[in-house]
Amino acid sequence: MAPGVVIPAAALSLRVARSSGPGGQNVNKVASKVDLRVDLDRIVGLSEPARARLGALGRSRRDAAGRLVVISQRSRDQFRNIMDARSRIRDLVARALLPPRQRHQTRPTTAAREKRLAEKKRAARRKRDRSRRSAVDE
Repeated sequence: MAPGVVIPAAALSLRVARSSGPGGQNVNKVASKVDLRVDLDRIVGLSEPARARLGALGRSRRDAAGRLVVISQRSRDQFRNIMDARSRIRDLVARALLPPRQRHQTRPTTAAREKRLAEKKRAARRKRDRSRRSAVDE
């Protein structure tokens, strides 16, 4: 993340639950799945455009209260899942900090333009020939 951008502990809420997936008998005993939620409004140091980009990046990962939801159950270990969820949030914030690249308008090459026009002429000729045949057949 960029310097000056801080996610305070008060912006995070952590819940753990039993994980699905690998773990054998352990999966029925240990709550290793991590549900980490971040209140986006409490993140300090984000510019408004970056905040808007973060909101757009996490649009499908929001709960009813508008918090960003990250769930991790990759590991059998709760601590590793917490670190994984935090790193995924960090990555999302870092992506939001990068301004989108400007698109530079391009032109089709002369060869591409000529190829397109030649294809249009072929298609027109094909249709014209069809209509002549059907008129002759009738």
